[in-house]
Amino acid sequence: MWHDKTMQETAAALAHGETTSAALTALFLDRIREKDEALGSYLVVAREQALAQADESDRRRQEGRTLGPLDGLPIALKDLFITAGLPSRAASKILDGFVPPYDGTHAQRLKNAGTVLLGKLNMDEFAMGGANTFSGYKPCKNPWDTTRTPGGSSGGSACAVAAGLCLGALGSDTGGSIRQPAAFCGIVGMKPSYGRVTRSGMIAFASSLDQAGPMTRSVYDAALLLNVIAGHDPLDSTVSPLPVPDYTAFCGKDVKGLRIGLPAEYFGDGLDPEVRASVMEAAAAFESLGASLHEIRLPLSPYAVATYYILATAEASSNLARYDGVRYGRRADAAADLKDLYFRSRSEGFGPEVKRRIMLGTYVLSAGYYDAYYAKAQKARTLFIRDFANAFAQVDAILTPTTPTPAFGLDEKMDDPLQMYLMDIYTISANLAGLPAISLPCGFTGQGLPVGVQLMTPAFEEGRLFSLGHAYEQAAGWRDRHRQEV
Repeated sequence: MWHDKTMQETAAALAHGETTSAALTALFLDRIREKDEALGSYLVVAREQALAQADESDRRRQEGRTLGPLDGLPIALKDLFITAGLPSRAASKILDGFVPPYDGTHAQRLKNAGTVLLGKLNMDEFAMGGANTFSGYKPCKNPWDTTRTPGGSSGGSACAVAAGLCLGALGSDTGGSIRQPAAFCGIVGMKPSYGRVTRSGMIAFASSLDQAGPMTRSVYDAALLLNVIAGHDPLDSTVSPLPVPDYTAFCGKDVKGLRIGLPAEYFGDGLDPEVRASVMEAAAAFESLGASLHEIRLPLSPYAVATYYILATAEASSNLARYDGVRYGRRADAAADLKDLYFRSRSEGFGPEVKRRIMLGTYVLSAGYYDAYYAKAQKARTLFIRDFANAFAQVDAILTPTTPTPAFGLDEKMDDPLQMYLMDIYTISANLAGLPAISLPCGFTGQGLPVGVQLMTPAFEEGRLFSLGHAYEQAAGWRDRHRQEV
């Protein structure tokens, strides 16, 4: 069935007349209707719009006006991407009723490429959370085991791709929010370098860390999506002016001779034995492909979580100050005065995790504590960048687990936020240093839960990630097992 295929395979089928975009879109819409009530991956299904876009794609193809390899392919977007005519709420009640009058850059570029937008995907509210249990609307579940989390904050994106409810999706990654759910759901998740993809058109969490990226069934599919969304955007001054290569051209390149580093700090206490075994098997697979393995050190790694949760919460406090019931967001009814309006609008509109992070961020930015916390964290961030620069002087890529454990129970860590924060211990550093990173399926636990391996390269070396990822994917064959079992 088409829902089991990759974007690459489906694009070839469209080109050869084996199916139509209208038929594909109808199939996915039917699957969403039949299966998503049990999973909760979609917050908005754009049925009429998707069918109209599919018909237009088929007309273009008949007239020889196809817009490229993505034309006619049904995809979906995390709910923090701005989309014209569709609710864009970042899964928050404070943005109830917000329907943008325009497309953000990501949505517009995908529309220009001819994709069909099936709808908006569930997430942790304002991308703050690691389990998709902090959505303001409903939890999302892991399609491999619905008693477990799909991960977060891009849990809806990972779930929808893994369950065959779209061909591919966009997520966002501030501290691991693409890679962690990709690992938990057995798909490919890629965080580009900071500045490779615009932030314009995304509802902000932490502006110096947020980055949009693809979530797909294959490495080649991730390259296809990144080709479309990467590159200069006059609406975002932090986007790099560097030209965007054709990332699909890196898929199939030989990885023989590449040096892969295994940081000792990522294989210590707290790493699940089954995860460790799968990741080490992946490392051995790279060695069999001709790469060499080297033990390296990233000595600041134990401080990543503390550094991140100072910087990210400080930026969240600043970014979310605009949602005050006056200029932006939900307004409380019958407020007694302006102070009461502010208090009630924010108290009623924000969920518990967002409130927690706003309070933490406000605290570290407050008078008397700024130098003790925020300024020190910024200095530590510079040291993280140096740490990775020293490592990449020795190796071409770094291999680590994506997560310390497989997917955990839906309510398992709800009462202990610190334990949930620690689930990002292996992914946060790439955001702090602005590096590209990819999570690849690398095995399954004895309970049949997916395991992910992470690769990192120097900034703007996404092509090397695609070469390594594609070579491993073809050699390991985990994607095919995934497609058979979901």
